[in-house]
Amino acid sequence: MRRLKLDGVLLLDKPVGPSSSAVLQAVKRLLQAEKAGHAGTLDPLASGLLPLLFGEATKFAQFGLDSVKEYVAGIRLGTSTDTGDAEGAVLERHAVDVDDARLAHALERFRGEIGQVPPMYSALKRGGQPLYTLARAGQTVERGSRRITVHELELIERAQDLVRVRVRCSKGTYIRQLAADLGSELGTGAHLEALRRTAVGAYRLDRAVALDDLQALGEEARRAWLLPPDSLLEALPRIDLDAAQTERFLHGQAVGREAPGGACLALEAPGGTCRVYREGGPLLGVGEAGPGNELRPVRLIRRGN
Repeated sequence: MRRLKLDGVLLLDKPVGPSSSAVLQAVKRLLQAEKAGHAGTLDPLASGLLPLLFGEATKFAQFGLDSVKEYVAGIRLGTSTDTGDAEGAVLERHAVDVDDARLAHALERFRGEIGQVPPMYSALKRGGQPLYTLARAGQTVERGSRRITVHELELIERAQDLVRVRVRCSKGTYIRQLAADLGSELGTGAHLEALRRTAVGAYRLDRAVALDDLQALGEEARRAWLLPPDSLLEALPRIDLDAAQTERFLHGQAVGREAPGGACLALEAPGGTCRVYREGGPLLGVGEAGPGNELRPVRLIRRGN
Protein backbone atom coordinates (compact mmCIF):
# COMPACT_ATOMS: atom_id res chain seq x y z
CA MET A 1 0.00 0.00 0.00
CA ARG A 2 1.29 3.46 -0.90
CA ARG A 3 1.91 5.81 2.00
CA LEU A 4 1.14 9.52 1.82
CA LYS A 5 2.92 12.34 3.60
CA LEU A 6 0.01 13.96 5.38
CA ASP A 7 0.40 16.75 7.92
CA GLY A 8 -2.46 17.69 10.22
CA VAL A 9 -4.82 16.90 13.07
CA LEU A 10 -7.90 14.74 12.77
CA LEU A 11 -10.49 14.99 15.54
CA LEU A 12 -11.95 11.52 16.01
CA ASP A 13 -14.99 10.54 18.07
CA LYS A 14 -13.55 7.33 19.50
CA PRO A 15 -16.05 4.53 20.14
CA VAL A 16 -16.21 2.42 23.30
CA GLY A 17 -14.27 -0.84 22.95
CA PRO A 18 -11.02 -0.44 21.01
CA SER A 19 -7.87 1.07 22.49
CA SER A 20 -6.61 4.47 21.38
CA SER A 21 -3.68 2.75 19.63
CA ALA A 22 -5.98 0.40 17.70
CA VAL A 23 -8.14 3.33 16.56
CA LEU A 24 -5.05 5.29 15.52
CA GLN A 25 -3.78 2.42 13.39
CA ALA A 26 -7.20 2.00 11.74
CA VAL A 27 -7.34 5.69 10.79
CA LYS A 28 -3.71 5.67 9.69
CA ARG A 29 -4.59 2.86 7.24
CA LEU A 30 -7.70 4.69 6.02
CA LEU A 31 -5.66 7.81 5.27
CA GLN A 32 -2.67 5.80 4.00
CA ALA A 33 -0.51 8.07 6.16
CA GLU A 34 3.23 7.63 6.70
CA LYS A 35 3.45 8.89 10.27
CA ALA A 36 0.83 9.20 13.01
CA GLY A 37 0.35 9.60 16.77
CA HIS A 38 -2.33 10.70 19.21
CA ALA A 39 -2.63 13.42 21.85
CA GLY A 40 -4.02 11.98 25.06
CA THR A 41 -4.96 8.30 25.47
CA LEU A 42 -8.53 7.18 26.14
CA ASP A 43 -9.13 3.82 27.85
CA PRO A 44 -11.12 1.19 25.88
CA LEU A 45 -14.09 1.88 28.21
CA ALA A 46 -14.07 5.57 27.26
CA SER A 47 -15.41 7.29 24.16
CA GLY A 48 -15.20 10.76 22.72
CA LEU A 49 -12.64 13.23 21.46
CA LEU A 50 -9.28 11.74 20.47
CA PRO A 51 -7.02 14.13 18.47
CA LEU A 52 -4.98 12.11 15.97
CA LEU A 53 -1.76 13.69 14.70
CA PHE A 54 -0.20 13.09 11.30
CA GLY A 55 3.20 13.95 9.85
CA GLU A 56 4.63 17.24 11.08
CA ALA A 57 1.78 17.67 13.59
CA THR A 58 3.27 14.84 15.69
CA LYS A 59 6.09 17.22 16.65
CA PHE A 60 3.60 19.27 18.65
CA ALA A 61 1.92 16.42 20.57
CA GLN A 62 3.13 17.79 23.91
CA PHE A 63 1.01 20.91 23.44
CA GLY A 64 -2.11 18.77 23.03
CA LEU A 65 -1.21 16.61 26.02
CA ASP A 66 -0.71 19.65 28.25
CA SER A 67 -4.16 21.07 27.50
CA VAL A 68 -7.13 21.26 29.84
CA LYS A 69 -9.54 18.39 29.13
CA GLU A 70 -13.28 18.05 29.63
CA TYR A 71 -15.30 14.89 30.28
CA VAL A 72 -18.81 13.70 31.02
CA ALA A 73 -18.54 10.86 33.53
CA GLY A 74 -21.07 8.38 34.86
CA ILE A 75 -20.20 7.40 38.45
CA ARG A 76 -21.92 4.43 40.11
CA LEU A 77 -22.17 4.84 43.87
CA GLY A 78 -22.25 1.83 46.19
CA THR A 79 -19.74 -0.43 44.44
CA SER A 80 -15.95 -0.15 44.36
CA THR A 81 -13.77 -2.15 41.95
CA ASP A 82 -10.07 -2.96 41.78
CA THR A 83 -9.58 -0.95 38.58
CA GLY A 84 -11.83 1.94 39.58
CA ASP A 85 -14.08 1.36 36.57
CA ALA A 86 -16.81 -0.99 35.37
CA GLU A 87 -14.32 -3.50 33.93
CA GLY A 88 -12.77 -4.35 37.30
CA ALA A 89 -13.57 -6.98 39.89
CA VAL A 90 -15.93 -5.87 42.64
CA LEU A 91 -14.16 -5.20 45.95
CA GLU A 92 -16.99 -3.91 48.12
CA ARG A 93 -20.70 -3.13 47.99
CA HIS A 94 -22.47 -0.66 50.26
CA ALA A 95 -25.98 0.67 50.62
CA VAL A 96 -26.28 4.22 49.30
CA ASP A 97 -28.00 6.55 51.73
CA VAL A 98 -26.87 9.90 50.40
CA ASP A 99 -29.17 12.87 49.90
CA ASP A 100 -28.58 15.59 47.33
CA ALA A 101 -27.18 18.06 49.86
CA ARG A 102 -24.56 15.59 51.05
CA LEU A 103 -23.61 14.76 47.45
CA ALA A 104 -23.25 18.47 46.63
CA HIS A 105 -21.03 18.97 49.69
CA ALA A 106 -18.83 16.00 48.68
CA LEU A 107 -18.43 17.28 45.11
CA GLU A 108 -17.24 20.64 46.45
CA ARG A 109 -14.33 18.81 48.11
CA PHE A 110 -12.95 17.93 44.65
CA ARG A 111 -13.03 21.38 43.03
CA GLY A 112 -9.92 23.49 42.59
CA GLU A 113 -6.33 22.38 43.20
CA ILE A 114 -6.32 19.04 45.01
CA GLY A 115 -4.03 16.10 45.67
CA GLN A 116 -4.70 12.85 43.84
CA VAL A 117 -2.96 9.50 44.29
CA PRO A 118 -2.75 7.81 40.85
CA PRO A 119 -4.52 4.43 40.60
CA MET A 120 -2.55 1.18 40.42
CA TYR A 121 -4.26 0.48 37.11
CA SER A 122 -2.45 3.25 35.23
CA ALA A 123 0.38 3.53 32.71
CA LEU A 124 2.70 5.29 35.16
CA LYS A 125 5.93 3.33 35.54
CA ARG A 126 7.75 2.00 38.58
CA GLY A 127 11.12 0.37 37.99
CA GLY A 128 10.50 0.42 34.25
CA GLN A 129 7.17 -1.43 34.51
CA PRO A 130 3.71 0.12 34.09
CA LEU A 131 1.74 0.10 37.32
CA TYR A 132 -1.08 -1.83 35.64
CA THR A 133 1.36 -4.72 35.00
CA LEU A 134 2.19 -4.87 38.71
CA ALA A 135 -1.51 -4.59 39.61
CA ARG A 136 -2.42 -7.51 37.36
CA ALA A 137 0.25 -9.55 39.15
CA GLY A 138 -1.46 -8.77 42.46
CA GLN A 139 1.11 -6.22 43.60
CA THR A 140 0.46 -2.81 45.14
CA VAL A 141 3.19 -0.18 45.46
CA GLU A 142 3.31 3.15 47.22
CA ARG A 143 2.26 6.07 45.02
CA GLY A 144 2.77 9.67 45.98
CA SER A 145 -0.01 12.23 45.76
CA ARG A 146 0.19 14.60 42.80
CA ARG A 147 -1.30 18.08 42.47
CA ILE A 148 -4.04 18.40 39.89
CA THR A 149 -6.63 21.08 39.19
CA VAL A 150 -10.33 20.44 38.72
CA HIS A 151 -11.42 23.67 37.07
CA GLU A 152 -15.10 22.71 36.96
CA LEU A 153 -17.09 19.84 38.47
CA GLU A 154 -20.77 20.12 37.63
CA LEU A 155 -23.55 17.71 38.59
CA ILE A 156 -25.57 17.05 35.43
CA GLU A 157 -28.10 14.61 36.85
CA ARG A 158 -28.62 11.89 39.38
CA ALA A 159 -30.67 8.72 38.89
CA GLN A 160 -30.60 6.89 42.23
CA ASP A 161 -27.07 5.44 42.54
CA LEU A 162 -25.84 6.77 39.18
CA VAL A 163 -24.34 10.27 39.17
CA ARG A 164 -23.45 12.06 35.94
CA VAL A 165 -20.96 14.93 36.15
CA ARG A 166 -19.10 17.24 33.79
CA VAL A 167 -15.41 17.67 34.63
CA ARG A 168 -12.87 20.19 33.29
CA CYS A 169 -9.46 19.28 34.62
CA SER A 170 -5.73 19.61 34.19
CA LYS A 171 -3.30 17.23 32.57
CA GLY A 172 -2.67 14.11 34.67
CA THR A 173 -6.12 13.88 36.25
CA TYR A 174 -7.51 10.34 36.54
CA ILE A 175 -11.30 10.42 36.33
CA ARG A 176 -11.43 6.80 37.56
CA GLN A 177 -9.62 7.88 40.70
CA LEU A 178 -11.88 10.91 41.07
CA ALA A 179 -14.86 8.52 41.05
CA ALA A 180 -13.25 6.22 43.61
CA ASP A 181 -12.29 9.15 45.84
CA LEU A 182 -15.85 10.51 45.69
CA GLY A 183 -17.10 7.12 46.85
CA SER A 184 -14.63 7.18 49.74
CA GLU A 185 -15.71 10.69 50.70
CA LEU A 186 -19.36 9.57 50.80
CA GLY A 187 -18.55 6.28 52.55
CA THR A 188 -20.37 4.31 49.85
CA GLY A 189 -17.58 3.31 47.49
CA ALA A 190 -17.94 4.14 43.79
CA HIS A 191 -16.55 3.34 40.37
CA LEU A 192 -16.50 4.93 36.93
CA GLU A 193 -19.28 3.40 34.85
CA ALA A 194 -18.94 5.47 31.68
CA LEU A 195 -16.66 8.22 30.37
CA ARG A 196 -16.89 10.48 27.34
CA ARG A 197 -14.29 13.13 26.55
CA THR A 198 -15.87 16.27 25.17
CA ALA A 199 -12.91 18.64 24.79
CA VAL A 200 -9.11 18.82 24.63
CA GLY A 201 -7.90 22.40 24.86
CA ALA A 202 -9.73 24.39 22.17
CA TYR A 203 -10.82 21.24 20.33
CA ARG A 204 -14.47 20.28 20.89
CA LEU A 205 -16.25 16.98 20.33
CA ASP A 206 -18.82 18.59 18.01
CA ARG A 207 -16.01 19.07 15.46
CA ALA A 208 -15.04 15.36 15.49
CA VAL A 209 -15.90 12.59 13.03
CA ALA A 210 -16.98 9.10 14.09
CA LEU A 211 -14.83 6.17 12.92
CA ASP A 212 -17.73 4.53 11.06
CA ASP A 213 -18.49 7.78 9.22
CA LEU A 214 -14.84 8.22 8.28
CA GLN A 215 -14.71 4.67 6.90
CA ALA A 216 -17.74 5.40 4.69
CA LEU A 217 -16.07 8.37 2.99
CA GLY A 218 -13.85 8.45 -0.08
CA GLU A 219 -10.12 9.27 0.11
CA GLU A 220 -10.41 13.01 -0.56
CA ALA A 221 -13.36 13.43 1.82
CA ARG A 222 -11.41 11.69 4.59
CA ARG A 223 -8.41 13.96 4.14
CA ALA A 224 -10.72 16.99 4.22
CA TRP A 225 -11.19 16.30 7.96
CA LEU A 226 -7.53 17.18 8.62
CA LEU A 227 -6.90 20.45 10.43
CA PRO A 228 -3.54 22.21 9.94
CA PRO A 229 -0.71 21.35 12.38
CA ASP A 230 -0.72 24.85 13.88
CA SER A 231 -4.27 24.30 15.16
CA LEU A 232 -2.48 22.55 18.06
CA LEU A 233 -0.67 25.78 18.88
CA GLU A 234 -3.44 28.37 18.90
CA ALA A 235 -3.04 28.99 22.65
CA LEU A 236 0.57 30.16 22.09
CA PRO A 237 1.46 33.76 21.15
CA ARG A 238 2.43 34.25 17.51
CA ILE A 239 5.69 35.68 16.18
CA ASP A 240 6.43 36.45 12.51
CA LEU A 241 10.00 36.52 11.15
CA ASP A 242 11.42 38.22 8.08
CA ALA A 243 13.33 36.30 5.39
CA ALA A 244 16.77 36.57 7.04
CA GLN A 245 15.43 35.57 10.46
CA THR A 246 13.52 32.69 8.89
CA GLU A 247 16.68 31.30 7.31
CA ARG A 248 18.56 31.35 10.61
CA PHE A 249 15.63 29.92 12.56
CA LEU A 250 15.17 27.01 10.13
CA HIS A 251 18.87 26.17 10.51
CA GLY A 252 18.38 25.79 14.26
CA GLN A 253 19.98 29.11 15.14
CA ALA A 254 18.73 31.69 17.60
CA VAL A 255 17.50 34.96 16.12
CA GLY A 256 17.10 38.44 17.58
CA ARG A 257 13.51 39.28 18.43
CA GLU A 258 13.33 42.35 16.24
CA ALA A 259 10.12 42.20 14.25
CA PRO A 260 9.83 43.18 10.58
CA GLY A 261 9.36 46.93 10.73
CA GLY A 262 11.60 47.35 13.79
CA ALA A 263 9.28 46.60 16.74
CA CYS A 264 10.43 44.10 19.34
CA LEU A 265 8.67 40.73 19.15
CA ALA A 266 6.60 40.36 22.32
CA LEU A 267 7.26 37.18 24.30
CA GLU A 268 7.52 36.31 27.95
CA ALA A 269 11.18 36.10 28.91
CA PRO A 270 13.17 33.22 29.26
CA GLY A 271 11.33 29.96 28.79
CA GLY A 272 8.19 31.42 27.21
CA THR A 273 7.15 29.57 24.04
CA CYS A 274 5.47 30.84 20.89
CA ARG A 275 4.41 29.67 17.44
CA VAL A 276 6.70 31.05 14.78
CA TYR A 277 5.81 31.95 11.17
CA ARG A 278 7.54 33.49 8.22
CA GLU A 279 5.92 36.90 7.71
CA GLY A 280 2.96 36.34 5.40
CA GLY A 281 3.87 32.66 5.13
CA PRO A 282 3.55 29.26 6.76
CA LEU A 283 4.32 27.93 10.22
CA LEU A 284 8.04 27.44 10.87
CA GLY A 285 7.76 25.75 14.27
CA VAL A 286 7.81 26.57 17.96
CA GLY A 287 10.32 28.96 19.53
CA GLU A 288 11.41 29.74 23.06
CA ALA A 289 12.60 33.00 24.56
CA GLY A 290 16.29 32.79 25.43
CA PRO A 291 18.48 35.19 27.38
CA GLY A 292 18.57 38.77 26.22
CA ASN A 293 16.64 39.30 23.03
CA GLU A 294 16.97 35.79 21.62
CA LEU A 295 14.36 33.52 20.10
CA ARG A 296 15.56 29.89 19.98
CA PRO A 297 14.02 27.06 17.92
CA VAL A 298 12.37 24.27 19.93
CA ARG A 299 10.46 22.34 17.23
CA LEU A 300 10.83 22.95 13.49
CA ILE A 301 8.55 22.14 10.60
CA ARG A 302 10.48 20.28 7.93
CA ARG A 303 11.51 22.44 4.98
CA GLY A 304 9.17 22.41 2.01
CA ASN A 305 5.97 22.45 4.13
